[in-house]
Amino acid sequence: MELAFFIARRTARPLPGARPGIMERIAAVSVALSVGTMILALAVMTGFKREVTRKITGFAAHAALTDVRSVRALDSEPVRRSDYLESLIRSTESFAALAPYAVRGGIVRTDETVEGILLKGVDGAYDWRFFAEWLQEGALPRVGDSIRTKEILLSRNLARRLRLGVGDRAEMLFVEHDAAPRRDRFKIAGIYSSGMDEMDDAVAMTDLRNVQRLSDWSDEEVTGYEIFVRDFAAVDDFARRLNRTLLFDEADETRNLAVSSIREQYANIFDWLKAHDVNAAVIIVIMLAVAFFNMTSALLVLVMERTRMIGLLKTFGMRNGALRRVFLYRAGFIALRGMAWGNGIGLALCVLQQRFGAVKLDAEGYLLSQVPVAVEWSWWVPLNLGAAAAIVALLVIPTHIVSKIKPVEAIRYE
Repeated sequence: MELAFFIARRTARPLPGARPGIMERIAAVSVALSVGTMILALAVMTGFKREVTRKITGFAAHAALTDVRSVRALDSEPVRRSDYLESLIRSTESFAALAPYAVRGGIVRTDETVEGILLKGVDGAYDWRFFAEWLQEGALPRVGDSIRTKEILLSRNLARRLRLGVGDRAEMLFVEHDAAPRRDRFKIAGIYSSGMDEMDDAVAMTDLRNVQRLSDWSDEEVTGYEIFVRDFAAVDDFARRLNRTLLFDEADETRNLAVSSIREQYANIFDWLKAHDVNAAVIIVIMLAVAFFNMTSALLVLVMERTRMIGLLKTFGMRNGALRRVFLYRAGFIALRGMAWGNGIGLALCVLQQRFGAVKLDAEGYLLSQVPVAVEWSWWVPLNLGAAAAIVALLVIPTHIVSKIKPVEAIRYE
């Protein structure tokens, strides 16, 4: 065993009946609070980005193929379905799945209130896993059957404001430019809640053929295709590749078509999420600074308490480098003890929030109704290793005070 490590380990043990020094405990608590805070900050940031992205994906998929003339238009230009167009999409690298969809803006009306809504129609190829997870009451609407049904899936917030429930009939109005508003009635098959009130308040799901009929489209005309890719990180590259394919394709089926990734469709939300990285970095720097200054104070106290020991060891021939390592090991023991407590506290709070959702959010401002947390190995291990390395590396500077202590004066030190 290295002599410096042996001395550090022996001096780290308090004498029988004695307690650890107050500065050691303060330093350990400081490291624990700093590490716990960093874990919570990164867990919330990671959970927030993951949950918001997952829920937006549930509403809008990873990418959407539409007619460019539909951008910022009240009435979308239909895209004609064809095997050729779908083959181009499927042949693009990273493709996973696609589903046609159609949307139509409308108004839900009751005797007491009126609410604007986006009616979204899908067929049997649509992936219902997100809405199945969010389903609160009733069942998912039947779509793609041989017989068209007029069932809709409505959000819980809208259902409450409209005072409607599963099995009730919802009357909708669809405004026409050159004709009287079109009126239709739908049966509420189920009620969902994603936790993103802004999205919930806007979207109701139904059979694709209902929207096609309201828009006077044929069975082959849709608003576009929703596309999923195998890796979300590659969604922008996928959109660029497919856009390039569509741009240079000369077939009539691909004319005026373009693909936009979910990052482009909701650029403001993803820019807002990206800004959280800066906030997390600031928190980590501040917490490391607090831990460092408290550890420095504890280290200086340790040196002062062991001045006579330093003088004796120098007299016996121990060099300054070995003496500095003694106190670095002591500081490392304190830091590791604090990090262990910090990890325990931080991870315990994360588990409690995941299970009980005690900390709530204003959904209007934060998109989610409660604080999401997610602990991942990809950042938890580097955070702990980096924090320990940073604290010990920074403490190399104050340990140089050991080299200033003279043996003759240290032995006489009281």
